[in-house]
Amino acid sequence: MDIFILQSFVPLFMMTFCICLFIVLMQFLWRYIDELVGKGLGVDVIAELFFYAALTMIPMALPLAILLASLMTFGNLGEQFELTAMKASGISLLRTMAPLIVLMVMIATGAFFFQNNVLPIAQTKMWTLLYSMRQKSPELEIPEGVFYSDIPGYNLFVQEKNRDTGVLYDMMIYDVSKGFENSSIILADSGKMSITPDRTHLFLRLWNGESFENLKDAGASNMRNVPYRRETFSIKEIMLKFDTNFNRMDEQGMRNQYVGKNMAELQATIDSVGKEVDSIGNMHANNLREYPYVGVRGYDNSFVDGKLVRTRHPEVKLAKVIDVDSVLRGSSSGERINYLQQGLVKAQRLRQEYEFKSMDLAEKQKSVRRHAIELQKKFTLSFACIIFFFIGAPLGAIIRKGGLGTPLVISVFLFIFYYIIDNTGYKLARDGKWDVIEGMWLSAAVLLPMGIFFTYKAVNDSAVFNKDAYLNFFRRFFGVSEVRHVEMKELVMDEVVPAVAVERLEKLKREVKAFLEANPANQAYVAYWLRGYDRDSLHLLRDEIETDVDYLSNSREKMVVLKLMDLPVLRSLWFQQPSRKRWLSRVMMVLFPIGLPVWLYGRKTQRDLRHELSTVVKVSDELIALLEKDKDDTAVS
Repeated sequence: MDIFILQSFVPLFMMTFCICLFIVLMQFLWRYIDELVGKGLGVDVIAELFFYAALTMIPMALPLAILLASLMTFGNLGEQFELTAMKASGISLLRTMAPLIVLMVMIATGAFFFQNNVLPIAQTKMWTLLYSMRQKSPELEIPEGVFYSDIPGYNLFVQEKNRDTGVLYDMMIYDVSKGFENSSIILADSGKMSITPDRTHLFLRLWNGESFENLKDAGASNMRNVPYRRETFSIKEIMLKFDTNFNRMDEQGMRNQYVGKNMAELQATIDSVGKEVDSIGNMHANNLREYPYVGVRGYDNSFVDGKLVRTRHPEVKLAKVIDVDSVLRGSSSGERINYLQQGLVKAQRLRQEYEFKSMDLAEKQKSVRRHAIELQKKFTLSFACIIFFFIGAPLGAIIRKGGLGTPLVISVFLFIFYYIIDNTGYKLARDGKWDVIEGMWLSAAVLLPMGIFFTYKAVNDSAVFNKDAYLNFFRRFFGVSEVRHVEMKELVMDEVVPAVAVERLEKLKREVKAFLEANPANQAYVAYWLRGYDRDSLHLLRDEIETDVDYLSNSREKMVVLKLMDLPVLRSLWFQQPSRKRWLSRVMMVLFPIGLPVWLYGRKTQRDLRHELSTVVKVSDELIALLEKDKDDTAVS
């Protein structure tokens, strides 16, 4: 059986893993396609990027593949009644899942080592390659009628071009490589361009044109008019720097980032940067304590035996409070302005200094959080694989739908839910609003109870997705009336004795009337919460009605059977007697705004119940009349 379960799961897992990996890889392609198109990159370079991207996307594709494969596997087993046969043989669902649980533990262990040993290298190479592609110049393709700005420092306009000869007509070249204030413009009737053999420069040969150039650097700084130079040429050659080669960046820069480190390196960085943050924070705190406010230092520094010794400066006590306003009023207007300007400049300088220190410290704390997040990711992937299996396998056993349709819909919905929760926790941890452990394990904390719940329900064969069970629950809770159905029996084992039936109906009428007298209508707010309608008596009354209906349904008189369908099905609702505990009733009475709508709806259900009980009395009288008529007819015959 274990081999059979593994043979059913492993091929589906391999297929779903490839499909999920392809989907997330396409998402990566659509995200970065603008940076790859038009760069003239070789197939080998793009294939290398996609290989490393595929390795990087495995942590996202693996949990989804496990969820989908487990759903399909146990859905197929349930749809083909193989799970039913196993349970009939005394094999529990957990025993059926046992080989796959072992396999999941192995996959989770492999995912952990992959995250720790392989993923940092793959991420380093992928991001290095991607940044190298971003810096590569695009392939030269000059459009017609629009400005081309992909040449660094230049804007090129071509009205028309001959694709056979490569000649460009009506050209305008804006040279802003030295800044807009020292820009130059070249107009040419025609021209031709080519790439140098080393593919590092662009060579332009222009015919019949003019050039204009600002010479602001050549003029004096106080000159109002900026000189410029104008040149007319019949032929002009220009060499522009335009590197179209693909140059790989050094991987060491990316290797030092958090994406390129394993657990040991991440922990070492967290410890070192954390100690640096603590020491910088202590240093800033000491500087604040020792800052000489109002010209008075908080500490005195002295050297004893070559060592710096700090002693707290004694507190300065003023003989009287200084009236700052009187000092300002006693000065001239110029001195007052000077005082205020000096104070404002000093305050702004201190603010900028503290803001810079705060930003520097915040960047270091952010670095610690990013490294801590990457460290927690080494564990969350493995745990997510196990959780998704314990969600997918029980769900497949419950819904019993194989194939790719229903499992795919459920898998995508659950994975989107997981992705939203996981991304929310990640952002909260990244921004420092939550602790890193809390943010990164948020998705696991949400999905773990779901896995336990679905596994419990599947093991106990509970109808989790039986809509009739939920409809019946809400029907009973909100008091939706039910219609009684009684049919004539072709074979009657227990004949109805009219005298006995009349006696039972008379007894039922007395008990109904006694219940109505014991439970008055229109209960007040306090009486409703403290007493309500006695549901225990109502249960006994409902059972007696059902017993009488079962007995009278054996009647051979069609009118009697049809009249039984007029008897209502009594509903015992929570609103009829909301609480049997005095302390809870008193609490609800005190919470008047909350208890008021419950009381109003409860009175409605009580009125409906009284109407149903009145109907029971009325129908009982009609049944008694039918039975006595049947008894008289039998006596005459």
